[in-house]
Amino acid sequence: MKALVYNGPGQRSWHEVPDPVIQDPEDAIVRIDAVTICGTDLHILKGDVPTVQPGRILGHEAVGTITAVGDGVRGVAVGDRVLISCITSCGRCEYCRQGHYGQCLGGGGWILGHLIDGTQAEQVRVPFADRSVHKLPDNVSDEAAVVLADILPTAFEVGVLNGRVSPGDTVVIVGAGPIGLAAVATSKLFSPARIIVVDAADSRRKAALERGADLALGPDEDVEATVRELTGGLGAEVAIEAVGIPATFELCARLVRPGGTVANVGVHGAPATLHLEDLWIKNITITTGLVDTSTTPRLLSMLAAGRLTLPGLITHRFGLDEMQDAYDVFSRPAETGALKVALFGEKGIE
Repeated sequence: MKALVYNGPGQRSWHEVPDPVIQDPEDAIVRIDAVTICGTDLHILKGDVPTVQPGRILGHEAVGTITAVGDGVRGVAVGDRVLISCITSCGRCEYCRQGHYGQCLGGGGWILGHLIDGTQAEQVRVPFADRSVHKLPDNVSDEAAVVLADILPTAFEVGVLNGRVSPGDTVVIVGAGPIGLAAVATSKLFSPARIIVVDAADSRRKAALERGADLALGPDEDVEATVRELTGGLGAEVAIEAVGIPATFELCARLVRPGGTVANVGVHGAPATLHLEDLWIKNITITTGLVDTSTTPRLLSMLAAGRLTLPGLITHRFGLDEMQDAYDVFSRPAETGALKVALFGEKGIE
């Protein structure tokens, strides 16, 4: 089969690799029908995630069809159409028993495209299949489902739920990429008074407004003064960091009011300064997190029932063998206008 292989910082290739095989009774082999590229993959290519070794097949979010299962798999079968979660779960360790699957101690957690070969390939081996894939309803398309593999539960759990978004809140989301836009969509489930998005790119600010943000601010505007003016001088109840660079985290810490919450979602490859000389007296809560995907069944149910809409998150579509072109487009969003790209295998194209 062919796959997208990480060859070290700044290097990737699409070439022939061995087909995956069942290695454990709880494994499934899944043919990839739709897959996407994550901002985390770009961080890996920059060298920000040193635990990813050269030779690794990247990718951790996909939809596919099961072609083989191990003897220990009970909940899914060959022929099932499934969502592959970005997080795998052993289901037995202390963290999994608490629903913190991202911290799995039994060989799961974020392993696809990280510690084992991932989904940007024609096939993938998924460990702990009974707890790491989700059967898809017929009325949920591959394209709609693929955003539930990572970005939607990440924005919801690590951003909105960790941030404790509540009715009437002012929510500031710094970063209007796919995660930021998914945070807009899932914040709206809690009826905040206003959602303010901050991003440097005109196209992404426009996308945020089209997808439900009340205000979108750019680098030429005084973001701090605007947020204070709209909140009676207090600041936002919730600031969600969805970029992953020091400047955006530090901006979030300045935008939040006393008693508020900064929910960090971005993947950081460099240290950020925590200004405790200002924050120590303000009762600020700062949260970090790796998604657990514990909310994926709930989000999938809402999507199938028409209670959750994901307008236009996928902006560019490719065939699976156009992986290199898809990376090129996704890595240059200011020029291409890309939000989220989706690649489809032969079944998806049909």
